[in-house]
Amino acid sequence: MAVEGSRLAGSLFGLAYGDALGKDTEFMSVADIQHRYGPDGPSDLPDPALVTDDTQMALSVGEGLVEVLGGGAARLTAEALAPVWSRHFVEWAHSPDNNRAPGMTCLRACAGLSEGTPWVEATMAGSKGCGANMRVTPVGLVSGITSETRAGAAQLQAALTHGHPTGLAASELTAYATWLLLSGMRPEDLPGALRARAEQQREVYHEAWLGDLWKRGTDGSAESFMARGWDDCLAVLTLLERALMARDRASDPCLATGEGWIAEEALATALLCFLLFLDDPRAALRRAATTCGDSDSIAALAGAFAGAAYGIEAFPADWRERIEYAHRLEAVAVGLSDGTEVTRG
Repeated sequence: MAVEGSRLAGSLFGLAYGDALGKDTEFMSVADIQHRYGPDGPSDLPDPALVTDDTQMALSVGEGLVEVLGGGAARLTAEALAPVWSRHFVEWAHSPDNNRAPGMTCLRACAGLSEGTPWVEATMAGSKGCGANMRVTPVGLVSGITSETRAGAAQLQAALTHGHPTGLAASELTAYATWLLLSGMRPEDLPGALRARAEQQREVYHEAWLGDLWKRGTDGSAESFMARGWDDCLAVLTLLERALMARDRASDPCLATGEGWIAEEALATALLCFLLFLDDPRAALRRAATTCGDSDSIAALAGAFAGAAYGIEAFPADWRERIEYAHRLEAVAVGLSDGTEVTRG
């Protein structure tokens, strides 16, 4: 398998693997998780390995991208993506498989979208829940697009349901991190690159992608609207940097960077799990699933990062046969591959 193809598939499948590992530990204390699974937490996928709404919605994002990319990368615009993603989100909301305790923000926004409400009005403007960025990593797997297009698309997919500026900023950073790892950046260099990005983008508002969304807030300008979101991200990146200096693998990562129920904490805590266990991606997923917070979302993002960095070979080969929606994950990997070989590992 070509390196980029392996990493692309690894990120998609890694997200699903982490999601499945954390599915049954969400809402549990670390002590209860360790009592059930042992001191290291869950280490192997069940058969079959069921996922949550995190993977389902990531598939909606990925399948929407593949649909629009059928006309070429130049078609990745707000005008093309917003209706396609809205349709995929509504189909997810109405699916009989949507029985995995989905987030109320997503459900409420999708209800508005299904009634034909414009997304700027349907979105939950005050929500920065992790649903904004648990699903965004496929945007980081698209090659041949500009940094501005990647940022706009990442923020748009969040904005369809979560209109808070921190949800937008954290989603952009999550997609950006995925892209940097896919492109070969050393994981150790990632926190600094994300800080530089956040500082650079602090007052950038992508009007072509977001329209008048900023007016749903209480800010005096589009620039101050975005600055509020980026400042939240910069604050949690500081917590991440401190935690990485401490190198504490034993303590619950949520104690250092947050429980992950909100977008910027989900990103930071997933990154912490990934970066603390660079020598063992499977251990990173176990650590992410053995947390007191939103374990499935944290582990899903950690898996997406690990897969983008190390490829599908970073995970046990037989997991690919057990994971739910394997055929859809495979199809998205092929659709996003831009001609790169994506074969079975």
